[in-house]
Amino acid sequence: MTTSRVPGITSTPSPADGPRSLGRVIFVAAVAAIGGFLFGYDSAVINGAVIGIQHHFHVSSGETGTVVAVALLGSAVGAAFAGRLADTFGRLRVMHLAAALFAVSAVGSGLSGAVWQLGVWRVMGGIAIGLASLIGPTYIAEIAPAAYRGRLASFQQAAIVLGITASQLVNWAIAQGAGGRSENDLGPLQAWQWMLLAAFVPAVLYFVLTSRIPESPHYLVSVGKTEEAKRAVLDVEGADSDVNGRITEIENAVRTAHKPRIRDLFGGGFGLLPIVWAGIGLAVFQQLVGINVIFYYSSILWQSVGIDQSSSLLISLSTSVVNIIGTLVAMMFIDRIGRKPLALIGSSGMAVSLALAAWAFSSKTGTGDDISIPHGQGVVALVAAHAFVFFFAVSWGVILWVMVGEMFPFRIRIAAMSVATAFNWIANWAVTESFPSMAKWDLSATYAIYAGCAVLSGVFVVKVVTETKGKSLESAD
Repeated sequence: MTTSRVPGITSTPSPADGPRSLGRVIFVAAVAAIGGFLFGYDSAVINGAVIGIQHHFHVSSGETGTVVAVALLGSAVGAAFAGRLADTFGRLRVMHLAAALFAVSAVGSGLSGAVWQLGVWRVMGGIAIGLASLIGPTYIAEIAPAAYRGRLASFQQAAIVLGITASQLVNWAIAQGAGGRSENDLGPLQAWQWMLLAAFVPAVLYFVLTSRIPESPHYLVSVGKTEEAKRAVLDVEGADSDVNGRITEIENAVRTAHKPRIRDLFGGGFGLLPIVWAGIGLAVFQQLVGINVIFYYSSILWQSVGIDQSSSLLISLSTSVVNIIGTLVAMMFIDRIGRKPLALIGSSGMAVSLALAAWAFSSKTGTGDDISIPHGQGVVALVAAHAFVFFFAVSWGVILWVMVGEMFPFRIRIAAMSVATAFNWIANWAVTESFPSMAKWDLSATYAIYAGCAVLSGVFVVKVVTETKGKSLESAD
């Protein structure tokens, strides 16, 4: 029989204490990952609302692209400031701030009276997304035992893809209730407005549940609250854990570090430290393959090759389901075969899938409302789109958020994660803003460019990225 190893805190565990402790770790990580769910939901919900927004506010494709993409600029701002806020006020308070912003943005977006108002509320939602995109991986990496960290950190991406899928399911269901079109009335509001309002519910749930998990022991130690940090470790890892040993590891890391600042990231041959460039490269390549075109624009993408709105929303839902399947596969293998092998598998699969999509879209014929694609090429395009999403989900979708949470030394971790995440959102904005114009110019060439970026992402992994599988978080260097 064992007792807690924290002086003054004694408990007698039952034979089931180990599994119960693991269950607690899973619960805590899952709660933190609700921010990822809202990240996915809020990012992708616009996909089903695009047509309704265009009709309601009478805006062009270019203006629509700006409304969709402007949230991503807010995300870059949120990610850039998340690190400093987390170090100053704690991880949980940043989660609470993100939850509040998600809730207010959902209500404001759904009830906007002008397109500029919608843009403002989407920027606010984007800030919340930026906060959630950094604080979730940071918190999970800091509370997770090393043996489970890869799988627990994968909760962030799993939550993101569940949020994306939930948004597509809600969009489809609301559209069906409004006669299959997002611009139709559904009670006192139009369908697209209900789509945006629905995010209020998980935002409130996020706030409530994050009030029931402990603060990060890394943060608590860094602000001198060692006894609270011990209780946090005991809460998460259970009475049979080596609490004092865990706290000693964290104290050693904190003692040899200082408050991370942006200037600490400089010092390499190209300005920034090599490890920071590696993080930025991972963040940027994750977006340059065009993954969010599928989640932000798939409704109008499939309509652009002759598929009706209701069917296009159903296709969006099916790709989201594939996204979940790929993410679950990644979670099973990321701690077994490592980060780099999965990244290379994903880069190769995405390159082939995107090249096939580019070939299929080259057969598009017609103009205006009279657009079609031959049946054979249409089938190839659908299969290629689903394969692309699967290869992304099984690799880069998970790997980025796992690696940015564990690849940086403690002394620069939060600052480096903020910079890498901000670059991720800037790249996301660039792809999202440019896609409507690029697709109008040449949809096939656009996908060929994305395929080229997938090839380059594989080269980057081989040349620059260092494996982090199995390494202690405190030993990152």
